[in-house]
Amino acid sequence: MLLHIKNMVCNRCKWVVKNELEKLGHNVMVMRLGEVELQNEATPEQMDDIEKKLEEFGFELIGDRSSQLIEIMKTTLIGLVQEPDKLEKINLSDYLSSTLHRDYSSLSKLFSEVEGITIEQFFILQKIERAKELLVYDEMSLTQIAYDLGYSSVAHLSSQFKKVTGLTPSHFKQLRGEKRKPLDGVNEE
Repeated sequence: MLLHIKNMVCNRCKWVVKNELEKLGHNVMVMRLGEVELQNEATPEQMDDIEKKLEEFGFELIGDRSSQLIEIMKTTLIGLVQEPDKLEKINLSDYLSSTLHRDYSSLSKLFSEVEGITIEQFFILQKIERAKELLVYDEMSLTQIAYDLGYSSVAHLSSQFKKVTGLTPSHFKQLRGEKRKPLDGVNEE
């Protein structure tokens, strides 16, 4: 049985979901960001228990295909931002089309209609959140951060950073990251 789960965006999320499902007596066969494959079908009562338990940790079961596809797009984009080697010279539309085996224009239209922002805007928001995280860690220069996030220059990163946050990266760093958001809440006000 395949479950699609909203807000499951990192390895820690996968760990929490797996542990909670196992506590409920389910055998987890496969774990991917946003997806869990159980060995056996769950009864309606078990599904209610799963839904309630996941909600306690900020997760949500996704039922319809459109919502599932959007969640897959989000987890794909978040995963992409977390892997600097993939961001080099990537064409976002080609990457999503090939990864999801769908036409980019239909993916883009669905995403925009449901989320209220474009895929590109969501991706930029994710990259800026990652930049904030890296700035707070204070282990990399702004040049390294720009390169890792696939920006053509520090100026381009700084410009997008200021447009999204209202702050320059250096001013943000002085604030010590007080303006950071959880990854699953990036496009919420």
